[in-house]
Amino acid sequence: MAIAVPRTWVVGEVVTAAYLNAEIRDQWLDMLAAWVTYTPVWTAATTNPVLGNGTIVGRYKKVGRKVDFQIDLTMGSTTTYGTGAWSVTLPFTAAGSSGSRIGTAQALGASRFAGQVVISSGANGTSAFFPASSSVSNLSSAASAVPFAWASGNELRITGTYESAT
Repeated sequence: MAIAVPRTWVVGEVVTAAYLNAEIRDQWLDMLAAWVTYTPVWTAATTNPVLGNGTIVGRYKKVGRKVDFQIDLTMGSTTTYGTGAWSVTLPFTAAGSSGSRIGTAQALGASRFAGQVVISSGANGTSAFFPASSSVSNLSSAASAVPFAWASGNELRITGTYESAT
């Protein structure tokens, strides 16, 4: 169930239990409901990676047009990493508002790297950015060798919040 547009009441209208349930209880139940799972699609700019026996799981909570999301990508022993900057799909297309939204990302391997996620206006996917190496602080797109050479068991975790187009 999605949050509904509030009812416009008319003078003299009889308030019933059904109206109150729809206008108050059901709205709260939707806001307090569990997150919804989805399967993000993982791509790269030049050659797409292949998940193989790795896993990718996404989940989101949408209240109105505000979307909170999480993506967990775990590399498997048969995962290949493609070439070029990586991106993953969002649960909903972002609104065409001005500017970008920024979320967080973590790359977990032998070391843990903190990064950022950028969600551009009207985008249906997002990209993670990390320091290109442990000796620089500027950010580069996550890819097969950024922020390290990815291997089986490594994880990419992404979280963010944005406004959806619908």
